[in-house]
Amino acid sequence: MKLWAISDLHLGVETNRAALRALPARPGDWLIVAGDVCESLPLFAEAMAFLATRFARVLWAPGNHELWLTDRGTGPETSAQKYAALVAAARRAGVDTPEDPFPRWPAGGEVVAPLFTTFDYSFRPPGMARDAVLRWAAETRCVSADERRMHPAPFGRMDEWCAELCAAAEERLSREVPPGASTVLVSHYPLRRDLVHIPRIPRFTPWCGSVRTEDWHVRFRAVVAVSGHLHVRRTDRLGCTRFEEVSLGYARQWDASRGMAWYLRNVTPEDKGRPGLCPGPARGR
Repeated sequence: MKLWAISDLHLGVETNRAALRALPARPGDWLIVAGDVCESLPLFAEAMAFLATRFARVLWAPGNHELWLTDRGTGPETSAQKYAALVAAARRAGVDTPEDPFPRWPAGGEVVAPLFTTFDYSFRPPGMARDAVLRWAAETRCVSADERRMHPAPFGRMDEWCAELCAAAEERLSREVPPGASTVLVSHYPLRRDLVHIPRIPRFTPWCGSVRTEDWHVRFRAVVAVSGHLHVRRTDRLGCTRFEEVSLGYARQWDASRGMAWYLRNVTPEDKGRPGLCPGPARGR
């Protein structure tokens, strides 16, 4: 039995949709989908239903693209309303969401926790004021489309919504993870700024997460932390935690001849009895 993960399926791209349709079944395994499935609610529902037929259990955490408001006038009017509709669609397919009880990984008992967090511009240069971020990013044309396509109402700004979401997730983890239990933390966004590796677009970092989550892997004893968003697949280790960036990406960012199954990342928690689980310094690939 294995725990697999992938994110950033971006099913608005036909190449990616075709790859999803060809994904072989792994009926004995679980799958984590760490956000950015697509922008369309109907396509999201279809994808969740399909994946639920391919795996024994599917767990989903939302990305920014799912929260984009692309059907103004006919769909949800705020990103929070769209999130509620996404949760309902996932649940109809039998997929676990951040609003459902955290399951335990059968083999080792780790709590697998899909989390709903966003960004708050705190991944910005030291000393830079929050209100200077957009001007700074615009100098290199790195302002995220989230600024136009996400709506944080009833909050006035995204950082206010992010603070509320992070506080709720933190409280729930504190309350629902049993004392001493290990976790697999799942978020679309990397939990720490030092895990953001995007050299081609360095000024995109303010839309990549929040410093509010930077110690969660320690506080909640994460053996694995899964994220996407960056479209830079890699593995890092910090202390006892293995950080996995599991993005698929747009068609130009992966090799369709390999098939989507090749890009599933094995994030199965390691055997607690095996030595060397806390190797110390980070390393990546």
